[in-house]
Amino acid sequence: MNAARSPRQLDESALAHLVGYAASRAALELRKLFARHMDALQLRVPEFSILMLVAANGDVNQKQLGQALDISPPNMAVTIDRMVQQGWVERVRSTHDRRAQHIHLTDAGRTLADRAHRISLTMEEPALAALSRAERALLIEMLGKIVRTPLGAGREQAQPPIGAADARRAPARRAPGLPRGRSGSGIRATR
Repeated sequence: MNAARSPRQLDESALAHLVGYAASRAALELRKLFARHMDALQLRVPEFSILMLVAANGDVNQKQLGQALDISPPNMAVTIDRMVQQGWVERVRSTHDRRAQHIHLTDAGRTLADRAHRISLTMEEPALAALSRAERALLIEMLGKIVRTPLGAGREQAQPPIGAADARRAPARRAPGLPRGRSGSGIRATR
């Protein structure tokens, strides 16, 4: 008789030093909570974020939204199109520059944004229960610093990864089928 086995827990200690790994794991849990709360409203993270930014900022354009949310112009256009079809937002010509279009909430979009905002105020509670209010505020502040600091700006020169020096000294190997002096990378091999 075979007893049901639980899957073996993996040793994740090799990843424990990575902030990105910890942040990604936390983000996965928070996205599950988001989906549980916002699916009934038919909102995904980008649409929710756009609703919140438009509600808070008034006259914003598609480019500004894309830059703020790090969404490419084509993907932003598709998302805004979908939101227009849902009746949540509309594109309105600027009164100052007829070439420009602003994204505005419709009445339905404003109602949805208000409802979604109220839900968002408490939806993360289960995941954050172990943190005090001060720890939550500090976590948000620290993650914000990472987001706002461009790579390389005001930071010390990054150290090469461990083992990188050894890799630079190692002779390049010729890929099978390539003539001598070629490594397959387009870079001449040195010996």
